[in-house]
Amino acid sequence: MRIKTTTSVLVLLALTIGLTSSFVSNQKDPSSIPDQIQESLSFHTDGLFNAELFDYIFRGEFESVKIMRTDTQFLMIFEQYLRTFGKQCPSSLPSNKVEIMNWVCATEQVTTNGYGIETDRTCIEWTTVGSGLYARPDLYKAKLSLESLMSKDVFRNAIAMAADPNAIGNSVDMIHKANGLRNDMAQLFSLNQCNNPGVRRFEENLKRFASSQEPIRMKGTSKYTTMKVSGGPTGPQNLSRLVDDLVANHSQTWAFNRYVPGSISGLEVYSKDNQGRPKNLKANYRYKGFAGSSAGWVQVSFENGLPKCIYFFDFPQNCKNPNSSIVASYAQGKYKN
Repeated sequence: MRIKTTTSVLVLLALTIGLTSSFVSNQKDPSSIPDQIQESLSFHTDGLFNAELFDYIFRGEFESVKIMRTDTQFLMIFEQYLRTFGKQCPSSLPSNKVEIMNWVCATEQVTTNGYGIETDRTCIEWTTVGSGLYARPDLYKAKLSLESLMSKDVFRNAIAMAADPNAIGNSVDMIHKANGLRNDMAQLFSLNQCNNPGVRRFEENLKRFASSQEPIRMKGTSKYTTMKVSGGPTGPQNLSRLVDDLVANHSQTWAFNRYVPGSISGLEVYSKDNQGRPKNLKANYRYKGFAGSSAGWVQVSFENGLPKCIYFFDFPQNCKNPNSSIVASYAQGKYKN
């Protein structure tokens, strides 16, 4: 078990390094935009894996963001956003743009056994090379500062992960989040034009969140905050269709298995709240993997009548976040029987 835990930590660290080594405009500072114009800003996120998180940052509702700026997931998001913008929106970058650098191994330490056979290869010295992609200097500076801050905790975090009895499940969850982020970045600038003032607002608040600064807040409230307060719908709901949509959406982040759409069966609600809304349910589904077609199960927990966590049979302790756009549709009564 110790070998598996160590492997999961190495996989997670390698994933973080790989993601941060792979994959704006000349408009006025958004904090100087008149209030009436600010309130007309738009930043479209519906359907994205990180839709809720992106909307909170765009609107300046930092108190609703459930991750910390020093979490690996946030650094992944910041890094991949800069690289995606640099690749898809180069003409929207300012004249003083700066090149994004890639970390590469400069020196490796190779270990061999008594027979001269290589048993281990570890990078002991790193350096940077240009990626050919560019970013706004203020955003890139904020990213580098955050990266430097986080590097001080790398060893401590690695030890914590090694001691975590669910380390393997957590590392797999990070892979799911990475795949979801890739899917988001592939769609983000189809939903939003590169030079959209709403994009600049999102970038400014992204920088402020990374730098632990006060956000620029919009008036009103995010629809995701509103739905959590109002809660889920009452009365008969098509829960099988809801679970099918949630699993189908999450399966887009799976590394190997492929969900069989429409295969939800045997759905059972285990508990309900005082309004008759589900609190916990379980259902079976089918998927295709290396061994062909197989069966699995999924559990969904609810909070205030809304899906909160998805648990799959292979890692039943890992809470997977349901797609917030699907949850919003459910809250609005679109799954009513």
